[in-house]
Amino acid sequence: MSVDQQNQPVVLVSNLVKKYGDFMAVKGVNFAVYPGECFGLLGPNGAGKTSIVRMTYGFSPVSGGKLSVFGEDIMIRPRAIKSRIGVISQDDDLDPVLSVRENLMIYAGYFQIGKQIAKKRCEEILSFMDLQDKSDEPVENLSGGLRRRLTLGRALINQPALLLLDEPTTGLDPYARHLVWHRLRRLKEEGTTMLLTTHYMEEASQLCDRLIIMYQGEIVEEGHPEGLIDRHLGREALELGTGGECPDSLFDDSRELIRGRQGMGDDLVLFTDHGLELMDRVAAQADRQKTPIRYRRLRPSNLEDVFLQLTGESLREDGAAPLPGKRGEEEGEDVR
Repeated sequence: MSVDQQNQPVVLVSNLVKKYGDFMAVKGVNFAVYPGECFGLLGPNGAGKTSIVRMTYGFSPVSGGKLSVFGEDIMIRPRAIKSRIGVISQDDDLDPVLSVRENLMIYAGYFQIGKQIAKKRCEEILSFMDLQDKSDEPVENLSGGLRRRLTLGRALINQPALLLLDEPTTGLDPYARHLVWHRLRRLKEEGTTMLLTTHYMEEASQLCDRLIIMYQGEIVEEGHPEGLIDRHLGREALELGTGGECPDSLFDDSRELIRGRQGMGDDLVLFTDHGLELMDRVAAQADRQKTPIRYRRLRPSNLEDVFLQLTGESLREDGAAPLPGKRGEEEGEDVR
């Protein structure tokens, strides 16, 4: 690949808009994904992540702005673009009656891959996803983790230059999730470009070179995961069980160590680059003032904290922005 090709975005999004009736799910976003990187769309359900992914592989039409993939307009050249993309959607659309190998072979036919080449790629994928011993097993007999590994393997059958990953590990147990992450890291090392949507902060930190944080259809921040944490918070978070009783004078001796603070129910989180020193100073001041603190916990700051600071809401599903009724459903699409 030439230097010029390396500098050309695989995905280029300019003032991208997605509407479902009167509801605007994506509100004029801009970003670029470059060759060989994993670019993340981080945000709760309802943020617009899935809408962007569906427009990227031509499943859902662009309402406004421009979206180009491999330098081609997705609205003009969708068939040529799709042949070079692998997609892992949130939905499980495997054929449950067919075996693992049969699912791979039939999917290869969609790309008009010759039978002998398809067989070779199937064996490579079965090995890569550690599914050899399940190759003749009907999909309906597989666990959720094994089905997800097969879905990822199937998306590789056409040797895609771009892999679209829409919440790829939702619902998986920790072991299965880490195994999928390991395979995705290997693909990235081999040069596969990835566009990943997730609301798991650890997943974004594990896989993404860069990411955007989305909220209600807009981009609220962009950068490297660690860079975003350092920019907004500091490396450490000190959780204090104050029960709502937290006079401001508690921090008289430690204000220069505090980079930010966030309420957490009746308790408080302080962000800092000097965690142990801050914890000691706050504890000493609390003793002098007779201010009760039920617990103190020092932990690393994370992307959840960044999102809370920026929006006041959680990245987790139980803190997600609500979906806008049935306006998207009327067009046969969801509005995530």
